[in-house]
This record gives sequence, structure tokens and C-alpha cells, in this order.
Amino acid sequence: MRSGRSSGRGPAAGKAKMRFGPAGWMYKDWEGVVYPEAKPPSFDALRYIAEFFDTVEVNSSYYGPPLPRTTASWVQRVEESHDFRFTAKLWKRFTHERDKAWTTAEVDQVTAGFDVMMDAGKLGAVLLQFPWSFKHTEENREWLGDVVRTFRQYPLVVEVRHSTWLAPEFLSSLQEEGVGFVNIDQPLYHDSIGPSAHVTSHVGYVRVHGRNYKDWFREKAPVEQRYNYLYRADELEPWVERAREIAADPATKEVFVITNNHYKGKAVANALMMKAMITGARVPAPAGVVEAYGDALDRYAVPVKDDAEAVNIR
Repeated sequence: MRSGRSSGRGPAAGKAKMRFGPAGWMYKDWEGVVYPEAKPPSFDALRYIAEFFDTVEVNSSYYGPPLPRTTASWVQRVEESHDFRFTAKLWKRFTHERDKAWTTAEVDQVTAGFDVMMDAGKLGAVLLQFPWSFKHTEENREWLGDVVRTFRQYPLVVEVRHSTWLAPEFLSSLQEEGVGFVNIDQPLYHDSIGPSAHVTSHVGYVRVHGRNYKDWFREKAPVEQRYNYLYRADELEPWVERAREIAADPATKEVFVITNNHYKGKAVANALMMKAMITGARVPAPAGVVEAYGDALDRYAVPVKDDAEAVNIR
């Protein structure tokens, strides 16, 4: 179990598989940036994203559990990308709506869709994302423990944002339960969790949210504005080293590095940059992303002009 900020080159990645990808793929503001303006009738946004990345975090499952036919469609649409894995956020009913106990029917709604991805070998992790207001109290520890026990059939990772959770006994309990700790980059305010490289299960997980201090806690800020931030290369490099450190831990089998600064495709740009930093070579990128963020991507990406060219490029 490790923590802290890496320096220098850091340890080389071990045998763990490292995956980079954005959080979500269906955003209106990605049109004409991530996705081409003129799309062929058969254009499929998920299939397109899977040509550039080997993972994507399902964001919509936070707002409501996906139906089995929906997850079956996702699995089918990425089947040509044999090594592709989804991660998925757990429904907010279990992480944010804590005023009353959940029901068996609500659990069944979640498992019906997730089981389809799990059975297909396409579900890399289920993300339990809790808000900053979820602090390390006895009541909240009990709630979290109940959630973990309820969904323990899946590879679970937990994101907490308040620094009270950085207690050795909590990290040890995650390790005992085989639950991964989500290492996050977020705007740092009083009692916010800072950068780390903790390993508590065979699944390593990193999420970078951006550093939009102006809008992160602003009550009336639109959701998209909270995630309106493009990382510079020098801001990403320490996170690449942390991902290497997580991958080098003997306990780690797989590392997911997810960019959640999704506004206007910035997450795609930054995920590509991090992928290139790991591979040491420029990586294929949607042409619109390179056009929009060329100054940041110049050293890291090669534009792919249209959907027809984005076939078997990984």
C-alpha cells in the first residue's frame, strides 16, 4: 500500500495492464471536436471511442442503472476491440441518496445490467463515488461497508474526497476487503484529499477531475463548467508517474486512468497525452481534438482524419 507524490522517473511499470480513457462518451459539446461534424449514417460514438482507448468509464449509470439490453448493446459495440474494458459508476441511490435504506429491487436493477458486462468479461471495475460531504464517521463507514457487501461480486473501487478518510485503518480495511482506492486529482480546498498512489486491491484506479477552482464548489455552476479544464503536460506528468507506481506494485493486475474533465473533449485530449507519455510514442487522435488542442497535443498525438481511418488503429 503506497502513497505520496512521485519524483523523478519513478518505478517502471510492472506487469499490470495500464488503461487510459475518458469518463463518458455521450456529450453534446463533443460534437465537432471529438466526433466529426459530418458523420456517416452508421457512425457509432462508442465504437469510435474504442478505436482510440481500451477503456471508458460509464457515467450514465450514476444517474440510473442501465437496463440489460443497454449494457448488452455496449458490449456488442466494442466486441471488435477485444481488450476493451468498461468501468461503471454505481447508481447515486447508493452513494448520494443516503436518507433511507435501499431496497432489494433497487439492488436487482443495478445487478441486472452490470451482470451482462461482467459475464462478457468487459467490466473492469465498479466505481463507488462519494461526495466531499461524505466524511469518515461511524455512520458513513457502516453505510460504505453495506454497499461493499451488497456489490462484492464486482471488482469495486471507492472514491472519497474528504481527507478524514486518509486513515491507515481505512486503507487497511479496503485492502482486507479487496476494494481498490481511487487516487484523485481535484481542486484542493480545506480538507480535500490530495494526490496519492494508494494500492489496496488488484485494481489500481486514478481519476483526474481537472482543477477548475472557480466552479468546483460554486453552487449554481453548471456541471459541464466544473469539468472545464485542460491539463498541461507538466501537470499530467506526476500523475503518469503515480500510475507507473501503482502498476509496479506486486498486488496490481490492472490500472485504470480516467480523465473526467470532459467539457468539449478535454478529457480525450488529456487521456491521449497520458497514454503517449506511457508508451513513449505519439498516439492516434480524433482530428477535431488535435485541431482544438493542438498546442497541448502536438508532441503526443497524430490526427486521424475521419471515421473510416479509425479502424484497427490501436
